[in-house]
Formats: sequence, C-alpha cells, structure tokens
Amino acid sequence: MEQVDLLLRNAYVFNSYLKKFIKKDIAVKKHKFYWIDDELKVNAKVEKDLTDKYVIPGLIDSHMHIESSMTTPNNFSNAVIKFGTTTIVADDHEIANVAGINGLKEYINSGENTLLDIFYAIPSSVPSTNEQMETTGGQIGIDEVTDLLKDPRIICLGEAMNFKGITGDSTSLIKQIIEKCLNIKPNFPIEGHCPQYSGEDLAKFIYAGIRSDHTQQTAQSIVEKISNGMFIQIQRKTLNKDIIKAIYENNLLEHVALVTDDVMPDDLLKGHLNSILKLAINSGMKPEDAIYISTYTPARHMNLRDRGAIAPGLIADFIILDDLSSFKINSVYKNGLVINDNNNDSSYDYSDKLSNSVKAKKLVKSDFILKTNLVKNGLVDANIIGLNMNSTFTNQIDLKLEVKDNFVNWQMQGLCLLLVQERYSESNNIQFGLVKGALAKKGAIGSTWAHDHHNLMILGNDINAMMRVQNRLIDEQGGYIVSDESSILEDVPLTVGGVVSLLPVSDLGKKVEHLRSCMNNLGYYNQNEIMSFSTLSLLVSQKIKISDKGLFDVKTQNKIPLFCFEHKKDFGNRIIK
Repeated sequence: MEQVDLLLRNAYVFNSYLKKFIKKDIAVKKHKFYWIDDELKVNAKVEKDLTDKYVIPGLIDSHMHIESSMTTPNNFSNAVIKFGTTTIVADDHEIANVAGINGLKEYINSGENTLLDIFYAIPSSVPSTNEQMETTGGQIGIDEVTDLLKDPRIICLGEAMNFKGITGDSTSLIKQIIEKCLNIKPNFPIEGHCPQYSGEDLAKFIYAGIRSDHTQQTAQSIVEKISNGMFIQIQRKTLNKDIIKAIYENNLLEHVALVTDDVMPDDLLKGHLNSILKLAINSGMKPEDAIYISTYTPARHMNLRDRGAIAPGLIADFIILDDLSSFKINSVYKNGLVINDNNNDSSYDYSDKLSNSVKAKKLVKSDFILKTNLVKNGLVDANIIGLNMNSTFTNQIDLKLEVKDNFVNWQMQGLCLLLVQERYSESNNIQFGLVKGALAKKGAIGSTWAHDHHNLMILGNDINAMMRVQNRLIDEQGGYIVSDESSILEDVPLTVGGVVSLLPVSDLGKKVEHLRSCMNNLGYYNQNEIMSFSTLSLLVSQKIKISDKGLFDVKTQNKIPLFCFEHKKDFGNRIIK
C-alpha cells in the first residue's frame, strides 16, 4: 500500500477538466497531488475527513503589481495567502521606473522566501512613453530585456502600453522588445494595455504581438478582442452582469481570467482575488466557472502547466471551503502544507539606491506661484484637467482665467494647482497643471507614488499646505500625504523607492484607509481616490495627463500648452466653457 503525506477524505473536489465538483478522496505526496479517486487505499501520515466541505485549486492572479499595494513581496505574501491566492504573476514596473534593472532585481530578490509563488513579468514600458515625455530613475531597454529573459522566474512580457510606439514607428523600442522576446522565447506571453481601442487600432496592437488586455472592458469590447485572438484578464471594475452575459452568450470561458491588477493596502485587509471571484458569483456567474477562470485559465495562459487544477503530478496548492456560495475559506494549503502562521520573516535591508531615491530640493512658497508671459493683464485660455469620479480617465476642459501683472488667478474658478517636480536629480524642474473637480476644502495631497514615472506630485488649493506636503515628502524620502490648511492629516511613508512601505499590510492598510478618508474630507472623491490621484501623471491613461515635462494628450503624445490665446489644434474631448 502506497505511503502518502496527506489524505483528504469525502470532499467535494473541483475537477477543472469537467468544470464540476465530484465527491472524491485526495492523496498528496511530496508536495504534489498523487491520486484523486473514490475511497483511496493508501497509508497516510495525516488524514482528514472533509465531509460536506469543498476543495478547489489555489487561486492564480496572472496580472498584478505588488507595488500598487505599496508593500514588499514578503509582506504582500503574508497578506494574501490566507485569502487563497497561492500564485501571482507580478509586473513590478513601478520599481523599475524608480531604479532600473538593478532596483528591479533587488526588489525581486527581497521576496525569495515568500510563502506564495511569485513569478514576474519583464517591465516592457520603462518609461511608459519616452524620455522626451517623462523623467524616470531607470530605463528598460534591449540589453536589460535580454538579461531578464535568462531568469526562470520571468515568465512573460509585462503590459505593453505605448500606443504610438506599438502602432507607429517600426523601429520603436517597444517593438524591438517584443521582437527580442519572441525570438528567444516564441511562446512567451506578451501582455498588453489597450483601453478603448477598437477596429484598426486594436488590430495594430494584436499584429504587433500583443495577446492579452487587462484594462476596463465593455461587453462589446470583450467580444471584439477575444474574437480577434486576445486573452482578456478581467479586473474588478470590469465585472458586471453585461460582461458575464457576453461571456456566456459567446462561450468565452476559455479566453478570460480574473485578475486584481492594482489592489490598495486597505483593500488587502478584506481580501484579494477571492473578493473578485465572489463578485463574479454575485454578478451571475456559476461558482464552478468563477473558480475555473481564477485557477485553470490563468495557469494555461501563463504556461504554468504544473498548477491550476487538482490532478496527479500537479503542485498541491488548494483551498478548503466550508461553503461554496459564500466562498467561506476553512484553510489554505501551499505545496501540500497547511498555512497556519503566515507571518514569516519579512525583514530585508534595501540598498541606498532604493532607500534614498528622492533627490529633489525642498520648495518655498514662491515656487508655487503661477505666472504667464502671454498676457500681462486680461484673460488667458487654459487647458484644464477634468476629473472623472467613476474612472481614472480625465477630460480636457477649456477655461478662460484672469491674469493680473502676469499672475494667473486660478483660485477664482475653484481650481486646484497641480505641480510635478522631477525628483531623480537636483534639477528642480517643475511643471504646473490645473485641475477642476478636485478639492472642496483648503488643503493639499502629495505623493512620490505617481504613475509611472513616480516623480513628486502635489495637488492643492492652499499654497502653505502644498509646501508643507512637499517638504515632508523630501524629509521622509517618499510617501503619500494629505494636509488641510493648518496641518498634516495623514502621512504614509514610502521609504523604498518612494513607492513601497516597510510596514506590515495590517498596519499599512489602516493608514491608507485613513488617508482615503482624509482625501474625502477635503472633497476628493472617486471609486478609487488614491489611484485617481496617482494616475494624473500616467501618460498612457486617457486623455490628458501631466509629467515633469508638461501636459500631454495621451493618444497622440502631443504636448499641450497650459496657457494659450486660442486653440489651433483639437487635443481630444475638449469641453468649452
């Protein structure tokens, strides 16, 4: 009689190949599933009766960013494995933007002993656009890609997002990177970021080699993309009844997976991929299908053939559920071992390159004065960033502002001043923007966690508050701070590269939760306030965004003047007021 390490009896076991639960016994041997059948005849070191319980494979998140949770790989692992996530594929392009390939390697190596399995993507867009549009602390080029392809932990090319580079010049860096990856590893997954693109624009993305998209979808877009050969990774903001209806009506289960993409630290206190799985069920998806696209399809998409199902020879990552409809987790097993204490050692001494990455100078009050030379006294036409409460996308608004002695009176229109300061040197390069619909009360929001270049960014309607926030960010070597007109309300230090905290997620999440509340108290509202603010600097997210080089139209990559006498070019969806 065969000797095994673990025997689970009388469980309702999810069979990924049949997409249904079947009452079976499960034998685990040497960290892998050995045998799944009725009334197994084996000797076991440990035996458990799972009558009335359900067993499913460990959850696999095939597109996410650890730094979006503002934490280290170890602390992230400690936070999510209890929710049943046992494998992730991380695109750590935030750290790469801050510190290049050496910083990326250091960050990856800091998570060598995590409880969950972490695979990585090569950051494809560092910078997200080009050095004429944004300043970063590092770049990923052909030499860096060639080097990273040698690492067995690297299993895909991270989200390619530069629309102009992908669809235009055949010699662009992103096209060279894709070609290099496919020449060396022909079956290498090439991940994409192509929001709101359709028709020929979409065809150009796919023709360039991109095979997946994780951005916000509609029922129409998901069908169009999949029918053209794309694999769709569905994040929380995409999930709704119309999407699920489109999946079922067009038989698309094999071509989709659930992913988290960006999860804030306060949200990690409540769940991870399991939360999106439950949302899919609540939105009308059969539990068996929601499990299937959280385990089996992401494993196959990422060529992880050793996991994603409960079958002989596969890694014994699994979840025991007390109840299927509520997805109540009883226990989580990794490599056949139950996770009892997920607080493994997370200490790591990061190098000076990452722990002292903010080189910018402190600003004084006069640095926040907005002037123009277009007119001394009178009116000037201004390109304003308009916020969208339900999205990180922005609108372009045209407003006329009063100018007196060359000073622009932006406060009269209820606007906020937006400042981006290059922070990788002492150049003191500063660019201004103006934002409508941000703050209702006097104060400021500032961070070095500003996608994707992560320069220092301050938004406010009170100069003293803006200066207070900027100075504190310099002192702390990065963070996320909210201040009212008199004092700092919340301060989340991000001392690793200006984007990552060393705090355990249990503590970090509470601080970020309060940070979000403080933003709301000032009048900043969004379905994700923190991501909304941080992506004001993301030059690949529609439609008008800012960097240390100025304002840009995202699709055309044309630079937009903050002030002008009249518009000689339509820069997108302009709202004339």
